[in-house]
Amino acid sequence: MDATGPAARRVLRPPADHRLGASVRALTFSRYDPCARIADGVFWWATRTPDGPATLALRPTGGDLVAEGYGPGAGWVVDSADAVAGLRDDLTGFAELARSHPLVARLAARHRGLRMPTTGLVFPRVLRAILEQKVTGTEAYRGYAAIVRHFAEPAPGPVRSLLLPPDPAAVAAAPYWVFHPFGVEQRRAETLRRAAALADRLQRCADSAEATRRLTAVPGIGPWTAAEVVRVAYGDPDAVSVGDYHVPNMVTWALAGEPRGDDARMLTLLEPFRGHRGRVCLLLAAEGLHAPRYGPRMPIRSFAGY
Repeated sequence: MDATGPAARRVLRPPADHRLGASVRALTFSRYDPCARIADGVFWWATRTPDGPATLALRPTGGDLVAEGYGPGAGWVVDSADAVAGLRDDLTGFAELARSHPLVARLAARHRGLRMPTTGLVFPRVLRAILEQKVTGTEAYRGYAAIVRHFAEPAPGPVRSLLLPPDPAAVAAAPYWVFHPFGVEQRRAETLRRAAALADRLQRCADSAEATRRLTAVPGIGPWTAAEVVRVAYGDPDAVSVGDYHVPNMVTWALAGEPRGDDARMLTLLEPFRGHRGRVCLLLAAEGLHAPRYGPRMPIRSFAGY
């Protein structure tokens, strides 16, 4: 720790049932994420803002939530702190939709303090989503952590081990083989480099629909990756990760008692919740629901011999 205090500060007053940890979990890639973590109840999030690097601390104090910002982008992250904490999450109409299915209604009540965060920042989520394409979670995290540490840039603020997400320009300039030792094959590496080169354009979207169009125009980015990005960057409660390995089975099992389902069946079951379909998936995941497992898990691959 150092003695430098925050450059910006703001006190938020969340609802009494707000669950900070659950709400910001989408912004952490495991408890060992080099860019974000929860320590002693405080959420620390390092990022690159339009005003420069910044670290946001969200600290529950009594019934308040104190937001503190460090670095050149401190004002930006503090101004966005309520969105990052999920306090701008708009649940309008969801309670009525949830009543159409008894399980969803119960989960909406049980997890009512769970809110969807909005970061307003596209590339950090693009980085993670591309690395999660068609691999295990362990593979994805290893690649993500290795890339962040390869381009290591310390985050401002008192947490010495916190790092900033890579600068898109640095990622775009790196040849694809730089990523190979991190377990990232050429296909994902090239997709990441293309997205990094377009980071400024991807950031300048009016809404999640425009962002989805621009993202899916990038070779190597499809509906799954775009949904993973806009659900967090824009807080889109309707974004469904079509093409996911697990989500269709989770949805069909939870909503219809069917242990296996495809994307078409999943979307049919989610249709009554249009506008909040991604929120329903989030609630099912928060409850820990999953379909019965009949086969072996996806193996972890190695690129060491290539």
